[in-house]
Amino acid sequence: MSAIAQVAVVVAALVHVVVWICEAFLIGRVHLSMFGQPADHVPAIRLWAFGVGFYNLFLACGLVAGLVALHGGHELVGRTLVFYVCWFMLAGSVVLAVADQLALSRPRNQAWGGVVAEGLPPLVVLVFA
Repeated sequence: MSAIAQVAVVVAALVHVVVWICEAFLIGRVHLSMFGQPADHVPAIRLWAFGVGFYNLFLACGLVAGLVALHGGHELVGRTLVFYVCWFMLAGSVVLAVADQLALSRPRNQAWGGVVAEGLPPLVVLVFA
């Protein structure tokens, strides 16, 4: 796997770790800036955000495990794990883009930062791997 792809794997993992922290533990502070939700909505979304935050952590762990396997001499296992998780993340970014266009949470075209953050690093991995 190329160096560019491996750097993109690390970036994708870091993005998902940051999102885990924000969703699972800091939702009371980032509710408006990350999700466009007012403070009075936080109690209603706290459980959802906690679970989804850990989902993001597990994706990051999958990428790290793939890199560890790759560098530990298990190239097929490592590449397979990294590719699967990257396709999963890329599909998730497409779903987020569709949800944004359907205005499921807030007015349209306000989730593109999240779409790019979730989808661009795994796309780079898939192109350069």
